[in-house]
Parts: sequence; C-alpha cells; structure tokens
Amino acid sequence: MCYCNPTSTISFIKAVEYGVYEGEILPIDPNFKNKMKVVDQHQGHDVWGPTDPPKKLGVHGTNVSVDWDVCQGDGICLSVCPVQLYDWADSPGHPTSEKKSDPAREKDCIQCLACEVNCPVQAIKITTK
Repeated sequence: MCYCNPTSTISFIKAVEYGVYEGEILPIDPNFKNKMKVVDQHQGHDVWGPTDPPKKLGVHGTNVSVDWDVCQGDGICLSVCPVQLYDWADSPGHPTSEKKSDPAREKDCIQCLACEVNCPVQAIKITTK
C-alpha cells in the first residue's frame, strides 16, 4: 500500500514512464509492448516509443528488446550471446551512455536468456515463444 500524496504519485507515474525514479534508472518494463507503440525502425528492428533523441531513445527490438534509456553500454550482452546477435550503436548525448547494445540480428536469438540474466541494469527482455 502506498502512503503517498497525490503529487508524489503523479511524479512516480511520470518517473516510471520515463524510466527514471529519484535518480535511479528502472529496469526495462516487461509490459512495454502494451504501453508503447512502434515509432521507428533501426537496422531492421522496431523501435518502441515515444522517443525524444538524444535523451529518450526507447526500446529497440521486439523479441529481443533493449531499453536504450536503461542500457549503460557495458557490453556484457555482446560477450555472453552465443549467436552474436548484438552490435554496438552510437548514442551521442544520451545521459546513460554514448553507446548502446543493439539487437541487430534479433531473429537469430536462440532464447538462451544469457543476455537478459547477465545484464547488470536489467535493460534486456527476451520474449520466449
């Protein structure tokens, strides 16, 4: 139960919408497909938004999804993926990092979940079949 005043509740809702709460970055929303819409294409995959570059970049990918507003660009997903489906993508001016993990070959995913489990900021969501 939340004992928040209405102003705090509204602030929290806005924070969740933008992926940041009191300076902390929230993990990818597992229900983003129900709350967002496809607003663009990037390197052959969908970009879910809204987006407002360079500060808000949205979720890249549909079945292998990386929230670029959460991704800190540490590259763990690139190193643990056994089918090398990720590439680096530049994100100049983004407050979290200047490079992002891009699910460039999401159709090659074997759903091992290594990237999702190892992402330290929980920026990745794999939709299993």
